[in-house]
Amino acid sequence: MKLNSSFIASQLLPFYAKSNIIVGYSGGVDSHVLLHLLTSLPEFKNKITAIYVHHGLQTCADAWAVHCQNCSEALGVKFKVLKVNGQAAPGESPEEAARNARYQAFKDMLTADDVLLFAQHRNDQLETVLLQLFRGAGLKGLSGMPVKASFVAGTLLRPLLDVSQEDIKQYALQHQLQWIEDPSNQDTQFDRNFLRQEILPLLEQRWPSLDKTVARVASHCAEAQMVLSANAKEQMLMLYDQQQRCLLITGLLQHDVLMQQWIVREWLGYLGVRMPSVKVLQAILQNILTARQEANPIVRHDGFDIQRYRDGLYLVAPQVPFDASQVFLWSDTSQPLPLNNNGRLLVSEAQQGIAVDLWQQGAVQIKYRQGGEKIALPNRTGRHSLKKLFQEAGIAPWLRARVPVIYIGDKIAAIADFWVSKDFYGTVGEPCIKLTWHKAHDEKFNID
Repeated sequence: MKLNSSFIASQLLPFYAKSNIIVGYSGGVDSHVLLHLLTSLPEFKNKITAIYVHHGLQTCADAWAVHCQNCSEALGVKFKVLKVNGQAAPGESPEEAARNARYQAFKDMLTADDVLLFAQHRNDQLETVLLQLFRGAGLKGLSGMPVKASFVAGTLLRPLLDVSQEDIKQYALQHQLQWIEDPSNQDTQFDRNFLRQEILPLLEQRWPSLDKTVARVASHCAEAQMVLSANAKEQMLMLYDQQQRCLLITGLLQHDVLMQQWIVREWLGYLGVRMPSVKVLQAILQNILTARQEANPIVRHDGFDIQRYRDGLYLVAPQVPFDASQVFLWSDTSQPLPLNNNGRLLVSEAQQGIAVDLWQQGAVQIKYRQGGEKIALPNRTGRHSLKKLFQEAGIAPWLRARVPVIYIGDKIAAIADFWVSKDFYGTVGEPCIKLTWHKAHDEKFNID
């Protein structure tokens, strides 16, 4: 395959309207060739920013950052260094830690409609698929890396994924490019390096087209994964309670075990959580789905708790500590009210809700349950305890203490965005406002 401006232009054709082109630029031969190719397109040049991620792991990383800056300036593109903590956490491999830190840095900086370009090539795809195979991955893992994928609000693109590393090096030599050789790439303690240095040369002697063959296998797996995933997602959405953000367990149990696994995977993926291991999936299916109603087994995954409440399977974000005795005075209700580790409240116009004239009658205060609170509701007789209302509405126990209670003067006007007091409810035709509670844990999910 010939690498030239026509080639890279064809790869980027769908993205001409994008405002920002972000290039992951390590200074190695692959990313240098990608950046050099991009700068051959005048219409893209002023949109490009080359990003060097400084992991803080190599003594010469500062010098590499300077090299990348000099090369970027010589090519006439913007440059930025992102410093990250690449140290491995307990149970995390150094390779995984560096990768996670790198991807998180890019996630934090991308804005809507940005395009992020990585320089992975066909030989990288070969290594990725084989490593996934050795780790016992399923179809998703054996699908390897996609050429294009959604990435936060933007798009991740790998335009060189069907290009061999030999073609990339020939291009670099032809254009007399200067690149960095990372000495850690020779360290065979790392799985990928061991595979690259010790195993693949032998395999490629016997099967010279191995990279193309495995890329084709990855493509077949990706197609099969796409079909099965689409079916499972359709089934998942039929069982998904959008308001409670949970799966209905009785409906899930009507499927066979294999489909249950697919549906749970799709649910977790829909919430932006990493794919679970077989061990985690088995724990969910065996320990949670079949548990007694009064039991509360918990499975930990990716920093979250997976647990059940009544007929719902929930993904529960870590609860940040907060002070339930605090009181907030909402003096300017035209602005959102932060609730200190408990999200925020907002006000908007509505056709029904709290009557505007009553909303403006007294000071608005936000408190939390202390016990014994009651509220009268429109179209219902009597006064109702918050405890009973939470039980009726199926509000999960881990949320109840955090539900903000809105007072006007010394009277309860509303319970978050769940209920409005009969005493403050607007009649038909009256200007009204509605409250919206953006929970702190909502921001931890990344929903399609």
